[in-house]
Formats: sequence, C-alpha cells, structure tokens
Amino acid sequence: MSVVRIQGSCVAIRTLSPSTSINRSCAHGSASSDDATCGTPTWIGKGLTCVCFKRKGAYERICINLTPQQEERVKRLKHRMKVYFDASRPDHQDALRALWSATYPDRELNGLISDQWKEMGWQGRDPSTDFRGAGFISLENLLFFAKTFSTSFQHLLKKQGGKRSAWEYPFAVAGVNITFMIMQMLDLDAMKPRTFVRSVFLQMLSENEWAFDLLYCVAFAVMDNQWLERNATYMEFNDVLKSTRAQVERELLMDDVLRIEDMPSYSLLI
Repeated sequence: MSVVRIQGSCVAIRTLSPSTSINRSCAHGSASSDDATCGTPTWIGKGLTCVCFKRKGAYERICINLTPQQEERVKRLKHRMKVYFDASRPDHQDALRALWSATYPDRELNGLISDQWKEMGWQGRDPSTDFRGAGFISLENLLFFAKTFSTSFQHLLKKQGGKRSAWEYPFAVAGVNITFMIMQMLDLDAMKPRTFVRSVFLQMLSENEWAFDLLYCVAFAVMDNQWLERNATYMEFNDVLKSTRAQVERELLMDDVLRIEDMPSYSLLI
C-alpha cells in the first residue's frame, strides 16, 4: 500500500483491512504512526483530490477536498434530499401521475387520492402522506426505477421472483424506506465525513450524476433478494433493510467497484 501524490495532494481511497496502519505523509501535513492513508492505483486520477484517514484503533476522521464538479453535484443532490413532497405543487402532482403511468401504462388513474394507490403498495388512498420520511426524492427514485429498469421494477412490484411470503412488504412504502436508508448511509449533511462509504460514493457521483438513483435501484433489488433468502415476512422488514444496507456498503468498498454499475448486485437489475 502506498500514497501517491498528484500536484501536492495524496489520492488514496481504499483500505485493505481494519487493522491496517501505515506511516506516510500527506498534503494535509505529516502523519504519525497511528495515521492511516490507504489506497489502490485503480482510483488514482479519477477526480478525487484527497482522502485521508486519521485512526486510533478505528477511523476518526476522513478529509476530502472535492473537485468543483463534485461540489456542484453534491450540492444538487443535497438540495433534492431537502425537498418535501408538496401535494399542492403541480410538478409534484405531475410526478405522481407519471409514476402511475410508468407503473400501470394501460390503466387510467382515477385521481391523486384513490384506492388505486393501495395496489402499488401505499398505505392509504393518498400516497402523499407516505413521503414524509424521505421527501420528494423518494418519488423521483421510484419514477427513475420504473423508467430505467422497467422489467425489474415490474418484477418486484408484482412479487414475481422466488417463493413469496403470505405477508409481503408493501412495494411503494418499501421504496420510500430504501431512499431514507441510503440518505442515512451516505450522511451527506454531516459537517465531516463519518464513513468511508460516503467518500467512495462522492467519487462515483463525479462520474455519474445519477449515481444516487442507480444506487437506489441496486439497493431495492438487493432488499428483495435478501427478503427471499431469509423467507422473511413483513414483521422482519427492518432486519432485512439493515442487512441490505450492510451488503450495499460492502459492495461499494470493493476494490474493483469504481461505478455503481460495477457492484456485483447491479446484475440483479434487468
């Protein structure tokens, strides 16, 4: 393992094992014996100017200097995360109608408040009440999934894979929970990065502005796969969500995963 300098900055964004520690210097200053700066050559020159670890038995600090492109994309993503769903906004109403059309292209929607929404897995007649936890971006994620991976979307919506439980998870509400899970996992609002996963994701975001939406689709497919493997019922949904997050984090930290599309579970999408 080594530190590579590029115009005064160290570029290093992979840790080989939790027990790894090295004594190196970085652009941020000298490093002591319990500093660790880790990386692999495959990430060098990809736009991430510096990622450094300060560790004393565990990671304490990750310092990141973002490129202007990364800063702009993070700013846009953070803005999306802060938009509440507003049932009075025409564009939010249009997004709901678009989701219905993408989900049931041959069926007419009777209204934005209708029993029809329950078929998609909303808790009641008015889906707007289910967006409170994750906001408008959770609707954008569902719509992105429906349009980008329509076969997988329909497959999960209709619970067509494997041996299903008699008490299944509600599709749409599960989707909102997955958005919220990813938001928590990435922790973009924190003043200082607290997880290495966030650092890796920021690099992916610089490569693809739709990285969050793609990660959402992968996480949804992983969740359903975990659900089937555990033969879970609705009462175990939170446990399945936790194991889904753990698997997504593991895959993001794999050395050969440079894009969302490189994640092993991306192959679950069809």
